Amino acid sequence: MAFDEGCLVVAEVAQAHDGSLGIAHSYIDAAADAAAGAVKFQTHIASAESTPQEPWRVRFSPQDQTRYDYWRRMEFSQSQWSELRDHANQRNLVFISSPFSIEAVEVLVDAGVDTLKVASGELGNTPMLRHMASTGLPVILSSGMSPWDELDRAVEIFGAAETDLTVLQCTSEYPCPPEMVGLNVIDELRARYGTPVGLSDHSGTIYAGLAAATKAIGVLEVHVTFSRQMFGPDVPASITMDELASLTAGVRFIEKALASPIDKNAEAEKLSTLRDTFTKSVVVARDLAPGTVLTESDLRLKKPGTGIPAAEIGSVIGRRLRRQVRADELLALEDLSE
Repeated sequence: MAFDEGCLVVAEVAQAHDGSLGIAHSYIDAAADAAAGAVKFQTHIASAESTPQEPWRVRFSPQDQTRYDYWRRMEFSQSQWSELRDHANQRNLVFISSPFSIEAVEVLVDAGVDTLKVASGELGNTPMLRHMASTGLPVILSSGMSPWDELDRAVEIFGAAETDLTVLQCTSEYPCPPEMVGLNVIDELRARYGTPVGLSDHSGTIYAGLAAATKAIGVLEVHVTFSRQMFGPDVPASITMDELASLTAGVRFIEKALASPIDKNAEAEKLSTLRDTFTKSVVVARDLAPGTVLTESDLRLKKPGTGIPAAEIGSVIGRRLRRQVRADELLALEDLSE
């Protein structure tokens, strides 16, 4: 999935909207204001993906009796998804969502989604993956819960369909500690699959994303929240919108730095005037008469650097003065006899 401005920074809203269409629209505006390149949601259809017996991973929602009830409350209609897509595109954001059923794929395709995302828990859902591949849409695949063999099979499905595929390193820990981020896997994914790669970060900080940006990734996905006091299961693994703005600015800074190698000698030459200001020269410590043989105690190193360079002080010691010099006067080669 190409992105003209470099790494695609994806603001993952997930369930942070808590079932409110208005709040979902608010996240789109906030993501655009923070200079993200994409906004991402999750598309749940409870009857197509779950059963009333699905257990809570963590019982976070007292207003929902069951996990199934929660998924129902998170549902939007196809027309509402279309509204969100239109809003995102109006704000120059790529519109992405993760379906959790074939029915959800169809809803998103009909709504005009720009890119589909395979959530970490869906890599074994082969029928849905094949259906996603058949759409011809770009796909981002998250690898958080899968061993290599399962990931290989999923990538093979999209490869056979010549899908525009990006594979993300992801660790399904919420929040993810630094020792579990797995930056090394980014390079392994690139070598193994030859696809664009990236990071789906759950650390709840901007640090992992900035570190990943130094690896020239194609996609960086982070969970977002308006405040760490917000309700929702993903808040501990999310960054605020102000942090998102810092992250996107940092990613762009890193990209420019990586794309701009410098020649140290050429840079030093360009900075010659600055060097004269900040480097030091050999000066005398006190008034000295002509004929004085200079010793180390006669000399000091002081700014500016327009005289004999400090590094050459050794070549001055033991030489004789041709003329009288004053304290703090910069020495010149013509002041010294052989």
